Amino acid sequence: MSDLVENLLSGENTLPQLLLHWAHEQPHALAFREKDLGIWRRITWGTYLENVRYFASGLEELGFRSGDRLAIAGEGIPEWMYADIAAQSLGGTCVGLYPTSPWQELSYILRHSRARVVVCADQEQTDKVLDAMEHDGLPDLDWIVCVDPKGMRHYNHAKIVFFKDVLERGHGADSVRFERNIKALSPDQPAIVVYTSGTTGAPKGALLTHRNLLIASQSVLSAHGYDGRTHETVCYLPLCHVAERSFSTVMHLCCGSVVNFAESVDTVSADLREIAPTIFLGVPRIWEKLQQTILIKLRESYAINQWIVDRTIAYAMRNARKEIVPGERPGAIDRAALWLLRKVVFRNLRRFAGLHRCRACFCGAAAVSPEVLLFFRAMGLPIFQLYGMTETAAVAIQQIPGKESFGGVGVPIPSMQVKLGPDGELMMRGPSIFAGYLDAPEATENAFADGWLTSGDIASVDDGEYRIVDRKKDLIVTSGGKNIAPSELEHALKESPYVREAIVLGDGRNFVSALLQIDHDVVAKWAQEQQLSFTTFRSLTALPEVLKLIDGAVNEANARFARVAQVRKFVLLEKELDHDDGELTATMKVRRKAIAEKYAAQIAEIYGERA
Repeated sequence: MSDLVENLLSGENTLPQLLLHWAHEQPHALAFREKDLGIWRRITWGTYLENVRYFASGLEELGFRSGDRLAIAGEGIPEWMYADIAAQSLGGTCVGLYPTSPWQELSYILRHSRARVVVCADQEQTDKVLDAMEHDGLPDLDWIVCVDPKGMRHYNHAKIVFFKDVLERGHGADSVRFERNIKALSPDQPAIVVYTSGTTGAPKGALLTHRNLLIASQSVLSAHGYDGRTHETVCYLPLCHVAERSFSTVMHLCCGSVVNFAESVDTVSADLREIAPTIFLGVPRIWEKLQQTILIKLRESYAINQWIVDRTIAYAMRNARKEIVPGERPGAIDRAALWLLRKVVFRNLRRFAGLHRCRACFCGAAAVSPEVLLFFRAMGLPIFQLYGMTETAAVAIQQIPGKESFGGVGVPIPSMQVKLGPDGELMMRGPSIFAGYLDAPEATENAFADGWLTSGDIASVDDGEYRIVDRKKDLIVTSGGKNIAPSELEHALKESPYVREAIVLGDGRNFVSALLQIDHDVVAKWAQEQQLSFTTFRSLTALPEVLKLIDGAVNEANARFARVAQVRKFVLLEKELDHDDGELTATMKVRRKAIAEKYAAQIAEIYGERA
């Protein structure tokens, strides 16, 4: 094990120090690719460091000092990395802002963090900051730095400056002084502030140190054999998301590897095929979308071919399940057949998904149906689940080869201590636990119990592997006193390609029900094949045939549960759940309280109550 890897595992480094290391060791090696007008533009490690140095010097000229905070609003682009590491190199911290956040959410975070500079990717993000300044003042904000000036020719606000101009201000910066300042940084200094997605209450800013980030990320890399310049990833989630920050910023700096910036989350499937990364993190919606894309593609064939494919996949999934269910193992003939299918038949499906070069794939950020992961394992693409929180620097528990049981989330990372509380709540302690919430000592104190971080998740453990049952606050207790974990039923419902989202209800009621959102693309394609007429999302959900289709999916899911936990009634939502409408967080998690309030009439109808 190299000294660098040992230092990473102990957290004895900072992110800017790692940038210095790789830029000096391999200045001409590729660091980034960014797609511009259909062409992948290459950026070397030497250029990366140069731009960070220039931008840091430009920030100093604008008055940015150690201890200050810089915010960034926009999708993942190289300029995000430059601004992030530049702020850290000056002893400051970086605050991520979701590009989909309305100006009110953006304003709250800018005010709460007292950010002095905000870097905006484009005109849209700049306009939101200007709206926030007009309505809320933002007295601490000194500068708005805009990356893409398109559409802003006539903007003449005194606080607006363009990214390229800040870089030019830093040209000729003293590299010796710059590097001396970086080497003086401490691993225990805050590196970033990540605001929780706020499913309940106002978001809180979690302070994560360099040590927190490096220990958590390097634990994943080491467990899967990535201890050198051996990985290449695709950055497609917003970099304010702690999981994307871990994979695309921290792991990248740990390994000296390559980050490819996708054009957008909508183009990630095409970008994957062009890049063929060697490591990939997919949130549940991405894995579900990839699965549906593959299945839809397969169903475009002749009926006999569809019949063969359906049975081949079903056979592969049965035997893939045996590989990861404790106490089971496929027989010798089945193992040989599965190997042959993966080698010959499913190889093209892995290539179609763009994941044929992956040494390891991961799923994190939210719970996912085990059946989705089983589908990819059957194809010869094992996906390792990661469990963590913003407060654990993204990863606290991980699946590793040999510890990847069906429905589990794996074992604690080496530095993490884990235990279950009296009520089954998962509790954690270790050097990658965050430094506290920004300017919120009471909230920080409430996050711990006797020195252990409380997760809010109910878990179980079997043979050292952990399994998340559900969120503690989401557990349903029916009027009959039965405890039900809604996530298990929700996952089962969403295994149907026709169901995009499921919100299970029943707390304090005498039976379980659900609000269901159809997958528009899949159901629309089915309706067209049935020659059914519709014009909008709402008219599609109103079709009796669609209601019958979803009823079949509900019955199929119900068959796996005891009578008391089955969905007795359901309502189809007439629109897609949306972040802008307050129904989803920026990380696409359902805001259950908001849903309950917004759809009170539909819920009352289910239970025969008055709204």
